[in-house]
Amino acid sequence: MSDRETQPVERQLPTDEARDLLALVRDIAQREIAPKAAEEEDAGRFPREVFTLLSEAGLLGLPYDPEHGGGEQPYEVYLQVLEELAAGRLTVGLGVSVHTLASYALATHGTKQQQVEHLPAMLGGGLLGAYCLSEPSSGSDAASLRTRAVRDGDDWVLSGTKAWITHGGIADFYTVMARTGADGPRGITAFLVPGDAEGLSAAPPEKKMGLKGSPTAQVHLDGVRVPDERRIGEEGQGFGIALSALDSGRLGIAACAIGVAQAALDQAVTYATERRQFGHPIADFQGLRFLLADMATQIEAGRALYLAAARLKDAGRPFAKQAAMAKLHCTDTAMRVTVDAVQVLGGYGYTADFPAERYMREAKVLQIVEGTNQIQRMVIARHLAGPESR
Repeated sequence: MSDRETQPVERQLPTDEARDLLALVRDIAQREIAPKAAEEEDAGRFPREVFTLLSEAGLLGLPYDPEHGGGEQPYEVYLQVLEELAAGRLTVGLGVSVHTLASYALATHGTKQQQVEHLPAMLGGGLLGAYCLSEPSSGSDAASLRTRAVRDGDDWVLSGTKAWITHGGIADFYTVMARTGADGPRGITAFLVPGDAEGLSAAPPEKKMGLKGSPTAQVHLDGVRVPDERRIGEEGQGFGIALSALDSGRLGIAACAIGVAQAALDQAVTYATERRQFGHPIADFQGLRFLLADMATQIEAGRALYLAAARLKDAGRPFAKQAAMAKLHCTDTAMRVTVDAVQVLGGYGYTADFPAERYMREAKVLQIVEGTNQIQRMVIARHLAGPESR
């Protein structure tokens, strides 16, 4: 069955530069990313060369200061770049989002000297980052983390295990949250740990339902020595930095989810207009037409929601509630839309001959990462009704 040319998403972009940027990203996604996605995901291959290309094109530091290699793009634009990349292959879109998340602490809370020393390589020098907050016994309850950093002269010695780390084992740098004080959120500090640090190692990647090309692994820190110059922010400030990073990161997950959903819709429309039954394209049947219409409407609503949150962030206004709403709605939308796309393709949708089944498997993880959707509902409710009384 021939591929039908899908139309670019109609986007409202603030500048001609942004329009050119999105055109470039869509071209890269269609030429360099999407054609290899199915084969490489099936083989569990991480496309490091694609990230090198994105770095050379200035796409790994889009929302950050150009003084240090960033692109100085508003989140409104950066998130739409993520959406296009995720539509080509979620491993790439999510990988860029995680790299941006890993760079956040230093870019926003690092000293001037730290930023000058490290950010150019992180944002445009071909490096790849990982964000280390979760642990085997502390996922949603991140403030109970046990990885410890102990002061030893001018150094810190880090010991513990981080879990569910995207790019675990292949990252060039890790932004690590470790306990430097008492139990609870106020005893946590952030550190920038080199990927080749002595004592740092990674377990074999998790065997996952989907997103097989993106390595997710435990990261072990066995007496890893880090100079105090690599501490980010003040002692005890790490948990606040981590939560602030996650607010922005959740918008990245929302954008990636809409990218996957859009790819699934495009596949469903292509199939429905070409597949003939009872002498007509199946897109002529009202039940299926209504299903496609609902899928498209959910996607547009999700896109509008994440962009509204992004514009709040760009304006310097509070956006945590809206980020949680966007992550919740967009990832739930991706799950519904990809399930429906499989249904549109019928038996073919359940085979690996078409990407619909891969989209469905990948959508599921987006409801879990960077705060499960149950946690997002808790965050939203706290903004509405205040903290729980216990």
